[in-house]
Amino acid sequence: MRSPEDLLRERGIRPTELRKEVLRILFGEGRPLSWKDTFTRFTGKRVNKVSLYRTLSLLEEKGLVHKVLGTDGAWHYCAHLPEGNRCPGNHPHFLCLACGRMICLEDQPLPTVQVPEGCVVEGKQLLAYGRCPSCS
Repeated sequence: MRSPEDLLRERGIRPTELRKEVLRILFGEGRPLSWKDTFTRFTGKRVNKVSLYRTLSLLEEKGLVHKVLGTDGAWHYCAHLPEGNRCPGNHPHFLCLACGRMICLEDQPLPTVQVPEGCVVEGKQLLAYGRCPSCS
C-alpha cells in the first residue's frame, strides 16, 4: 500500500502532518470512524478540532475518504482505497446500536433506486443496523 504522503501528493494535496496522521488512523482502523472517534485517536498530540474537521472534508473532496451517515446523525469517515480492500465506497455498512461501532460490509451490488426524472445519482449508501456479536 502506498504511504499517506504519496496518496496525498497524487491527489495534489500538500502532505501536512495532520493529513498524513488522519489517513494513518483511518487506514489502520479499517472501519468508519466518527469525527469524535478520529479526534480521540490523537493521543499525546495537540490537534485543533476545526483543522481536523477541515482535513476530513478535504480528504473526502479529493476521494481519499468517504462519509457514511450513522443513525446517530453523525458522519463517519472511512478510508477510500479500492486496492488493498479498504472501503471502496458504494458498499453497505453495519451499525451496532448498542456500542456504536460501524463496520464495512463486503462489497456487493446495492439496490436500484428509482429517482425522479432529471435527477442525477452521484452515490448510494445502505446502512444496516442492529447489534454486533459482542453486544448481542
